[in-house]
Amino acid sequence: MIEAKNISKRFGEKAVLKGVSLHVAKGEIVAVMGSSGGGKTTLLRCIAGLIVPESGQIELAGVDVLANPEEARRHMGMVFQSAALFDYLTVEENILFGVKRHTKLAPKVQRDLVRDTLSRLGLSDVEKLYPSELSGGMRKRVGIARALALNPDVMLYDEPTTGLDPITTYQIDELMFELCETLGVTSLLVSHDLSSVRRVAARVAFLYAGELVFDGTPDAFMEAEHPAIVELVHKTQTTSLR
Repeated sequence: MIEAKNISKRFGEKAVLKGVSLHVAKGEIVAVMGSSGGGKTTLLRCIAGLIVPESGQIELAGVDVLANPEEARRHMGMVFQSAALFDYLTVEENILFGVKRHTKLAPKVQRDLVRDTLSRLGLSDVEKLYPSELSGGMRKRVGIARALALNPDVMLYDEPTTGLDPITTYQIDELMFELCETLGVTSLLVSHDLSSVRRVAARVAFLYAGELVFDGTPDAFMEAEHPAIVELVHKTQTTSLR
């Protein structure tokens, strides 16, 4: 469903991605992890068509992302780290933002779509609220609802649980997993939260200094010998600084 081949990207003199290749099968959840500045968010944005790499090929749902980014976006939903909701729009208007651009649904059908999508995400009676009136977890759910409203084949998540408390993090993880299990949505997520990744992902791809140094199961990741992975696992398992 996602096929990225030999992706390279520079920002000035800095090579952020160095010939990275990654595939995600239909219905699979793959997590991209990495050191700070390792290239994980850049890779996600290249796959989303938001950044153009210097070289490489990207296909999403059979569409060439670099040649036809708008067509590729019809098959994807993107959930940003901050939820990226429009503050001046209500929840309903936020969810319908992409729907109105890409479809010609009747007003009643639009309202039903909003209600059904919010219900699926465990939200009700929030359509007329503004983002400032929602909790952080609710904003994340509305961001997911907006992405789901176009019935995407692929969901791209950029740090979906950053800034959330443990209970809300678990709820978002559960939601991502359920979307994959019940709707067959293929998911690629960037995350630094190893506990979250181990709950939801079938595979972990680890980027270090712009190169893919690991691609395997979460269990294999925990036993990997790359120094950056060993350090991440150690810090995650350490519960006290004393």
